Amino acid sequence: MTERETWATRLGFILAAVGSAVGLGNIWQFPFKTATNGGAAFLVVYLLAAFLIGFPIILGEFAIGRRAKINAVEAFQRLKHPAWTIVGALGLFTGLWILSYYSVVGGWVLRYIGGSITAGYFGDPAMYFDSVSMGWDAIALHAVFMALTAGIVAFGVEDGIEKATKLMVPSIVVILVGLAVYAFTLDGAADAYSFYLTPDFTYLANNLGDVVPYAVGQAFFSLSLGMGAMITYASYVGRDDSLPADGGLITVLNTAVGVLAGFVVLPLLFAQFGQLPETAAGGGPGALFISVASAFADLGLLGRAAGAVFFFVVLIAALSSAISLLEVVTSYCVDRYGLSRPGVAFGVAGVLFLLGTLSAWNTAWLGWFDTLAYKVLLPASVLLGVVFVGWVYAPQAVDEIEAGSNLEWFGSVWIWSIRTFVLLGVVATLLLGVNSIYGMPPLPF
Repeated sequence: MTERETWATRLGFILAAVGSAVGLGNIWQFPFKTATNGGAAFLVVYLLAAFLIGFPIILGEFAIGRRAKINAVEAFQRLKHPAWTIVGALGLFTGLWILSYYSVVGGWVLRYIGGSITAGYFGDPAMYFDSVSMGWDAIALHAVFMALTAGIVAFGVEDGIEKATKLMVPSIVVILVGLAVYAFTLDGAADAYSFYLTPDFTYLANNLGDVVPYAVGQAFFSLSLGMGAMITYASYVGRDDSLPADGGLITVLNTAVGVLAGFVVLPLLFAQFGQLPETAAGGGPGALFISVASAFADLGLLGRAAGAVFFFVVLIAALSSAISLLEVVTSYCVDRYGLSRPGVAFGVAGVLFLLGTLSAWNTAWLGWFDTLAYKVLLPASVLLGVVFVGWVYAPQAVDEIEAGSNLEWFGSVWIWSIRTFVLLGVVATLLLGVNSIYGMPPLPF
């Protein structure tokens, strides 16, 4: 049997986990969800969800993964609770579901890097998006992005994922900081900051049923929870590492990158339009692409450079997150069946490419896939994991959390939070999401 891989360094694990979290969820979805759900009102709920709900949950997934030392599906069998294998199986399915359309958006990003350099979208950003987001071109670039993802995963944990994310994550932060400094100089920055940082609690009260599911779902999505990714990554971690310290750092870094992305995108929009543009406020998976492209188009030659840099950092973020989703099923197949890592990575990528062609052919499919993931699949998967950790495996989970941390009191506080407000928060999110699912657009048959 092939010896199971591990992270070469603790920093490698942290950056890989941050890379999993810091993806399109932060740079594509977070600004878009903020813009369409009340700005600062959404930000407040998201921050509460990330630290009060997301942080305890990520520790729960870490405890499962490190204790089991195996992939997310077989972890529950190794922990002697085979009936709960459904947790890992649903997480694996959810991650693959998301990756199938996530890769399509990754293909858009590739296209927009080229469109920035050539000024291809400067004439009519909306028409440009319509021309590249669906059809054969979108399918081809979807294939390219999926192949890039599979190529990184095929190299393994240390030589592929760890080395890639050690380069990717610092690059994302450095480039975003530079873009945020540039956005600060724009004329509309003050209005953007007001929208982004001044909560309208009346709006929040009147739209609670929409804001809460999206904000909590965004926390799950951006922290890669409920997808098996964190269980899988933690299975490569040594027992001497402090899970609370690592989990806290990952949560802080991930959240900071999402907030930083807002400081880049929103000033761009307000500088161009003087207010939140209709293309962003109206919704749709391409809203951010159209709005941001419009802002870059108005900057002329400078817009070419700024646009290319912005979409390049989005590409890096997209890849760092996509590899974690593909690693979940790759790890399972390698552990369970002893199959070749490259063969599994490219084989699964091929299947996901076929599923993703629906979203590449028609963005209505992509919106439907995304809504179902946010409002049902992610909260349902997270809920099962919370129940398992809090009520089935609590003593062992506490022992795992306290190992390597020298915080004997922390485990009791953590498990109490899992059993009470975290559980209630996830249940409420799932119920609100299921209730609002009836407003989903019809399938584009």
